[in-house]
Amino acid sequence: MNRSVAERIFDLLNQEGVIRPRDLDAHDIPRRYLSRLYQQGLLIRSARGIYTAAHANLSEQQTIVEVSKRIPKGTVCLLSALAMHEITTQSPYEVWLAIDNKARLPQVKELPVQIVRFSGDALKRGIEERVIDGVAVPVYNPAKTIADCFKYRNKIGLDVAIEALKGGWKAKKFTMQEIRKYAGICRVQNVMHPYLESLVG
Repeated sequence: MNRSVAERIFDLLNQEGVIRPRDLDAHDIPRRYLSRLYQQGLLIRSARGIYTAAHANLSEQQTIVEVSKRIPKGTVCLLSALAMHEITTQSPYEVWLAIDNKARLPQVKELPVQIVRFSGDALKRGIEERVIDGVAVPVYNPAKTIADCFKYRNKIGLDVAIEALKGGWKAKKFTMQEIRKYAGICRVQNVMHPYLESLVG
């Protein structure tokens, strides 16, 4: 293999953290070189179409990166977002991802993903970017995530939502104005009201 091509691929990996075959197209690098590096043991194929450097020092959140690359229009939400913001004792095995209510269901059987459908402002508002292993991952901010947890309390458990609210408030992850705003967007003002009152009372 042309050494300069391999170097260009590893330069790209250093920038992106993980790469897919189509990522090479913009750099005029033939996709077959990924397979060659994989066969030589220089790359790891962690999922279909997802490659990382064999020597990379990857974080525990690598699965989130892989899911984000495979489903670029999804946003990390609920339990996974709580874990990223360090406001839960939960350690979700699956990556919880929000997609548009009308979007086609992604086929990612080889990665542990829990898809939740959002719509309107509940889908679009409160998104921030977190860089993990060089990859920009969209995730809902703490206040929006907690409001989502109350909205989907039947799916994740009311106790988890309450724990996150109390922990996030104690850690000053959000203001009362922010949490009320997202409670309104998620239409859970009435559900959250007594719990918010207990924080300031």
